[in-house]
Amino acid sequence: MSIIAGTKTWDIVEILWLISSELREQVEEITMDLFPTMRKAARFSFPNAALVADRFHVQKLVLDALQELRICFRWDSLNEVNRKKAGAKATGKDYESEVFENGDTRKQLLARSRYLLFKSAEKWIKSQKSGLRYPLTIIQTLKQPTT
Repeated sequence: MSIIAGTKTWDIVEILWLISSELREQVEEITMDLFPTMRKAARFSFPNAALVADRFHVQKLVLDALQELRICFRWDSLNEVNRKKAGAKATGKDYESEVFENGDTRKQLLARSRYLLFKSAEKWIKSQKSGLRYPLTIIQTLKQPTT
């Protein structure tokens, strides 16, 4: 295991090449972040090693993508509500949002689901579990297209 200061490929390679080529060729696996410079230095210095992205960086990418989707769905929901309110107002009717079993509207559910989506089910509080309706409603909400 090693920690090397710097982010320039050749600076890293220069340090790694202080290790004999015989030893470097025996390395089977390297776990690393997703930074391209590190990948290049590892590939060049350890030609026989499998390069594996570390769990933290992979999880972060997945969670960032999930968060981005949730925000997109929330904006879609807000736009849908605004369209329906405007349509109801134009016809002189009152608009009422669809309410799920847990008492939330789609808009509320998408706003409140941020941290729930990032926590394991074992860490949900009682009100979040509520017979698993709440998380299942979130999943169903994310799957439903807006109209």
